[in-house]
Amino acid sequence: MTTAIQLTPQDTIERGLDLAAAEGADGCVVIVAETSSANLRWANNTLTTNGAMRGSSVTVIATVGAGEGTAAGIVGRSSVTDASIGDLVSAAVATARASSPAEDARPLVDGTIGADWAAEPEETTVSVYEKFAPALGETLKRAGKESRWLYGFADHEVTTLYLGSSAGLRLRQALPRGFVSETGKSGDLSQSAWVGAATRDFADIDPFALDTELNRRLGWASRTVSVDAGRHPTILPPAAVADLMTYLFWQLDGREAFEGRSVFSTPSGGTRIGDALSSQPVNLLSDPHLPGLETFPFAVARSSGGASSVFDNGLTLSATDWIRGGKLEHLMTSRHTADLIGAPAATPGVDNYVLSVDGASGSTDDLVAGLEHGLLLTCLWYIRMVDPQTSLLTGLTRDGVYLVENGEVTGAVNNFRFNESPVDLLARFSAAGATVPSFSREWGDYFSRTATPPLLVPDFNMSSVSQAS
Repeated sequence: MTTAIQLTPQDTIERGLDLAAAEGADGCVVIVAETSSANLRWANNTLTTNGAMRGSSVTVIATVGAGEGTAAGIVGRSSVTDASIGDLVSAAVATARASSPAEDARPLVDGTIGADWAAEPEETTVSVYEKFAPALGETLKRAGKESRWLYGFADHEVTTLYLGSSAGLRLRQALPRGFVSETGKSGDLSQSAWVGAATRDFADIDPFALDTELNRRLGWASRTVSVDAGRHPTILPPAAVADLMTYLFWQLDGREAFEGRSVFSTPSGGTRIGDALSSQPVNLLSDPHLPGLETFPFAVARSSGGASSVFDNGLTLSATDWIRGGKLEHLMTSRHTADLIGAPAATPGVDNYVLSVDGASGSTDDLVAGLEHGLLLTCLWYIRMVDPQTSLLTGLTRDGVYLVENGEVTGAVNNFRFNESPVDLLARFSAAGATVPSFSREWGDYFSRTATPPLLVPDFNMSSVSQAS
């Protein structure tokens, strides 16, 4: 019996490229992702589980033909060995031969061997929680003494990605990412609150600070008030802003805008690049090298779409202003889409963003102190798109909507269904605070590299009262 051998990522790529050439492919890209993760869970003031996992995936993109007649075949699998890499490559080449020419076909990105190409995949272990876990344990004890309940999840993962191509590209990048999401409940379970935070290594996560904020919010809920649906002055902390603005970020698809299918389309055809989205000095920036929000500095595409292309794998990413001073500057494009919409160069998506307002300072608490009467909306959930051409979203509030009176939080209010467009919010907000790292309740477990300010919206649309709790 022959035992399958697990190849190194580098060997997998070299073997895959050689086999693709031997089968007559005209080009090939092989992507290997090695993932290591460790997590903690707690419930009812007790640490319940911890664990560590490892995973591996391989994607082969084979091309046949040349110029406008180039077709691509894409096949991906997990846990590929020396015995199965041949089948994976054969399937990709066969798929390419059976496919029509790809409209986004371009020459594969040229490149050289990266300085750390030969390095092994990086790993994480439960030791990443060496300081976090004991502090968490103390907060669980404190909650028990104060007749509160804590529930939560912490996750840390490191993805090491290897990308090689028949055009000579050999790239490697290891990226850590972590987050904590925690819910607190009153002793009788009638009230709840949520907090969350993103991190690279858990060195900057303070469980005591998270618990203090949960306890403060539960204290606000000692008084409950019924509030009717309608348009209310509403303060959105950075986490709630990220809940909404992540959807705006995902809509920056140049192809969809060009084809009239998004909020960034013009009625007469084409895109709104160059149009003012807001009279406020709003900025939306992505940069793979942002401190604390670092992400892959080169394009990684396992499929082609309006904003990405498998032919662009390895394309160098740089800082991109999507919105600057309230004006739409760029949309996400592949090399093909950039040509299609008449953009001067490709601006592929980057896996992070920073939303900021020039001159804004202060915190959520500062916005509360300046509000005479309104709501503090701490987090949203079940957010869904209603109309992509206006970016209208709907969803529910959850785990903490509070009444603000004369600059103070005076109680908790009922939940709502809301209907709002994040693009409209950028044009309507009346005050903003300083931009800080944020963690979206809805999207943060897989898109956590965000930084946003708190915003005051004078007329946030709570469309109906919700019975959700």
